[in-house]
Amino acid sequence: MTDIERIFTDLGGQFITPIDALTQKLRAVRAIVFDWDGVFNDGIKTESGSSSFSEVDSMGTNLLRFGLWLQQDRQLPVAAIITGVTNTQSETLVRREHFHASYSQAKHKIDVLRHLLDQHNLQPHEVAFFFDDALDLSVAEVAGVRIMIRRQANPLFTQFVIANELVDYITGSESGQFAVREGCELLLGLLGKFDEVMNERLSYHPVYNDYYQQRQAIEPTYWTVGPDGPEPK
Repeated sequence: MTDIERIFTDLGGQFITPIDALTQKLRAVRAIVFDWDGVFNDGIKTESGSSSFSEVDSMGTNLLRFGLWLQQDRQLPVAAIITGVTNTQSETLVRREHFHASYSQAKHKIDVLRHLLDQHNLQPHEVAFFFDDALDLSVAEVAGVRIMIRRQANPLFTQFVIANELVDYITGSESGQFAVREGCELLLGLLGKFDEVMNERLSYHPVYNDYYQQRQAIEPTYWTVGPDGPEPK
């Protein structure tokens, strides 16, 4: 067992795909796609229908993007949120962190993924996908790397996902317990980039600053998915 495997297994994480095979798949990743409810939070909504995110998870997404940027010869990975509802907080994260895209009202997510991939000339195997529930499975079926957020309350769903080979790693942390950060650190560790990411972030100039300026130049696009597909908001 490798150090990375031991650290995350001790945390409660479950490697469904053997770690060597998962690492190999990860090397092809050029995009990170996140579901929202149950991934960045525990899925509980306010009266207005909104649900929050944490700075811990937000930093995780940034560190992972930086690590992939380093891995890909300073090419910024595509980052997007695809959610089945409209949520102002998810759009806040996209805007603040300069993700490439936000899709809301996405009921059949595979169609939305195809739209995103067409926009950026990517293939499904180049996507790392963070998900938690049934609405996400059409994307999990085709994505290259699948990180499922653990929730003890759905044992039959978890069993189904494993049996149908729709997941590579199940987080030890549950929804609402910073599971996105766990998944991001895992992927950085598998890439062998965690220490480099932290050291460059610590020094800031010039490498992290170059990444940051490139990230900040991204102007996110916002889409609402209607009967005829994604439409600009």
